[in-house]
Amino acid sequence: MASPAPPAAPPAPADRRRRRRFGNAASDTLRAYAMNGPALIVLFSLVAYPIGYSFWVSLHQQNLKRPDDTRFIGLENYFALWRDPTFLSSLRTTGLFVVLVVSMTVVLAMILALVLNESFLGRGVLRSLALLPWAMPGVVNGLMWRTIFDANTGALNGLLTDLGLIDSYQAWLSSPSGAFFLTAFAQVWNTLPFAVILLLAGLSTIPSDLYDAAKVDRAGVFQRFRQITLPWLLHPLLIVLILETMNAFRAFDTIYVLTGGGPGDATSIIAVLNVRTALTYTDFGLGSAYSWVITAFTLIISVGYVAALYRKGSFEV
Repeated sequence: MASPAPPAAPPAPADRRRRRRFGNAASDTLRAYAMNGPALIVLFSLVAYPIGYSFWVSLHQQNLKRPDDTRFIGLENYFALWRDPTFLSSLRTTGLFVVLVVSMTVVLAMILALVLNESFLGRGVLRSLALLPWAMPGVVNGLMWRTIFDANTGALNGLLTDLGLIDSYQAWLSSPSGAFFLTAFAQVWNTLPFAVILLLAGLSTIPSDLYDAAKVDRAGVFQRFRQITLPWLLHPLLIVLILETMNAFRAFDTIYVLTGGGPGDATSIIAVLNVRTALTYTDFGLGSAYSWVITAFTLIISVGYVAALYRKGSFEV
């Protein structure tokens, strides 16, 4: 008669610890999902669902003036945009506007950040004052600059007349080129402080030992900027480029209050056409298509920024 099998050996202490660790990790994961579940549901309801619904609307012919004529038309709204000469003209205007605003913002923000990073009397007060334009809403910003550029009672005309630089008051916003550049300037003035804050935060993380060593090696100001400052600012510079590009593409309130998209279509960027199509003409299908075109352009340009800066340094995204 065969002898009974020996009882199974108890699990080794290492196996018990591994199982206990796995069980604790699984319970921690479930607990994390349970605690973050309400926030995820709210986030999906407030962000993901409206975004998805706007894309769904862009695939329909939906005009509030003809509510009974709503139907699915696929990508016809997007094809209609590329056949519209008004959209193509606004696309060129938007491209020039974005390039001008982003380049001016980056250059001026870099200069101001370098100045505010130095130690001098009243630096804290100047840093605080630099935040004021950023705290101003876009509508108020447009109203302020429209008052300054006014052809009859504008402060700019009064100042230039007192200085003897002009003989009579000028209508600065009546010419297409003047309106375009002054609108870009107003947009830069409004968004510049945020870029300065980001670059200033990046400058504060650079070890002073690097500059001391560079001075010992007799490196000049431009060499220190190119070899030390600029590589350390790649991450905040990337954030500035992406956010300022998004702001320039979506710059509606300042432009609408300042020029209304005119004169003619000199300042009629895509965001202005988007709001005008959706709210004035109540064409929500075509207006949603405008929104997704802006999103696509912003995404493509942002990926280009990341690809360009990633080859020059490493940063956390």
